[in-house]
Amino acid sequence: MTTTADTPSKPQKAAPPQGKRGGGLRGRLDNLPTPARWALIVLVLAVAYLLPYAGDVPIIGPQVVTQGIDWPTALFNISYYVLLALGLNVVVGFAGLLDLGYVGFYAVGAYTVALLASGDSSFGTKWVWLATIPVAIAIAMLSGLILGWPTLRLRGDYLAIVTLGFAEIIRITADNTPHFLRGDQGFAGIPHPPGKHADGTPIFGVRDATPYFWLGVTVIIIVVLALRNLERSRVGRSWLAIREDEEAAEVMGVRTIKYKLWAFAIGACVGGLGGVLFAGENGFVNSAMFQLQLSILVLAAVVMGGSGNMAGAILGGALISYIPDRLRGTKILGTDAYEYRYLIFGVIIILIMIFRPQGLIPSRRRALELKDRAKEVAPQ
Repeated sequence: MTTTADTPSKPQKAAPPQGKRGGGLRGRLDNLPTPARWALIVLVLAVAYLLPYAGDVPIIGPQVVTQGIDWPTALFNISYYVLLALGLNVVVGFAGLLDLGYVGFYAVGAYTVALLASGDSSFGTKWVWLATIPVAIAIAMLSGLILGWPTLRLRGDYLAIVTLGFAEIIRITADNTPHFLRGDQGFAGIPHPPGKHADGTPIFGVRDATPYFWLGVTVIIIVVLALRNLERSRVGRSWLAIREDEEAAEVMGVRTIKYKLWAFAIGACVGGLGGVLFAGENGFVNSAMFQLQLSILVLAAVVMGGSGNMAGAILGGALISYIPDRLRGTKILGTDAYEYRYLIFGVIIILIMIFRPQGLIPSRRRALELKDRAKEVAPQ
């Protein structure tokens, strides 16, 4: 009869060293000491705020500045594309819901500012730009709930078609209500964000887009912090469960309808905020600014950057805005390369899907999923 003492014990696996969080960019950042990590974050933010002056750097400037559009304006365009990509990443990347009509929420935010602040609407109101922000966010969030509630039992292609229809309804309504949303005529005289220099000149004027870019970067930082907290909360874990397997999540007690509505509402909120920034900088809004192609471009940004990863969404949003502006003035077969931007993006996305299907900066979980699936289908 053998006793417990006589039984040879199985060798125990060594515990992984503390602080090791896996590979990839995020893993390497997590492995840094806390002071080094904060120093790196501060450095990245400083570089972001100093980007408007990159054109003055002799070596860097000629390589990065845009053609046919001034550099600060191109940077502001990047900022609101990044904001839209972050919002759509909540719906597509976190919750796994395919949304082809995201431009609709962007239009809701911009039109809310136009109706309340331009003084050119049937309301006859002249709100300051800051006062329109909470109203625009609330209406965009409400529109996300209105879209989400009747459609969340749909999945995949069916959900994509319905969301696409939502964006087209917004645009067609704007086209066909000349006395309310004013169609192609649009709204002019939308006020810019408030603020004045010491000499009394406005900070947010029409000649220099640098303050608008700084405002956009500040809003992006706030949104990233909020979304990061959500991602690590119960809401974020529920989104992850729904994205991986909705039926299993529901069996385990996740209220899928509730958290999918959360995803639509929060994504719509960020999209509406992007519309507020755009209207405040542009000073003019009409129906031609909210075409379906914008939704496709933002979705391409999320896929290119890395679905489910905020760093990937930021990179993707920056690329889809920067590349066309950088192509302005460049000739391809005697035609401005800007005209070929959709073809160029199509080729880039095809190449990324072939050689890096997880995106340029993928989430670790998404990269592992694709790796496991590749092993499953690989010939034995």
